[in-house]
Amino acid sequence: MRAITTVLLLLFFLNNIFGQKEDRHLKISRLTGGFYVFTTFNSYKGNLIPANGMYLVTNEGVVMFDTPWDTTQFQPLLDSIKTRHHKNVVLCIATHFHEDKTGGLQYYSQQGIKTYTTRRTDELSKKRGMKRAEFLMDKDTVFTVGQYSFQTYFPGAAHAPDNIIIWFEREKILYGGCLIKSVEAHDLGNLSDANVKQYAATIRNVQAKCKHPQYIITGHDNWMDTNSLNHTLQMAQQLEKKN
Repeated sequence: MRAITTVLLLLFFLNNIFGQKEDRHLKISRLTGGFYVFTTFNSYKGNLIPANGMYLVTNEGVVMFDTPWDTTQFQPLLDSIKTRHHKNVVLCIATHFHEDKTGGLQYYSQQGIKTYTTRRTDELSKKRGMKRAEFLMDKDTVFTVGQYSFQTYFPGAAHAPDNIIIWFEREKILYGGCLIKSVEAHDLGNLSDANVKQYAATIRNVQAKCKHPQYIITGHDNWMDTNSLNHTLQMAQQLEKKN
């Protein structure tokens, strides 16, 4: 009996170790229906920062929104999706040119996945040496994949000159990327490519376009509080007054 207990405790301990190791690299959370949020981690100014992406399971394959920030998780994410849903990723859209969103584009293109960005994102990616998509969008675009439809929308410069959001009108899901900050954020984060004077106006454009979102996915940190859009607007307005 003592031996069995010892073995069970050992297995429990090992399971916790491996579970924690996996969580530090790749976390997948179900949002609603076929929507899932994936989170990977990377270092920024000496701190380990979570970066959120999303994927959607359709009857014609899986659509990914942004790529993992952690380059070691490009394939593990594909493997996890295949294991969980028995489907392949068929499409990937990056929401702006920073590496936490575009880093996996080249790798996924090589796996036969159709990768998309806006032409503006591609121009910036080329200029900055970032990974680039195979296909380009010249305007806001509606995609229909399986039973789902969604629209890309450029509301104006803010976090970056090219930041777009993804809006699911029927499901009321707003994928905001790094444009929208978590309620945990104390400021607007990385402003190296930001338009601080236009940020607030851009957020108001998102609010006008995306009425009554039930879910809002932020680019980093906690995405579960839908007050994130108003919180971002308030911080943008405060920053605008200072400038």
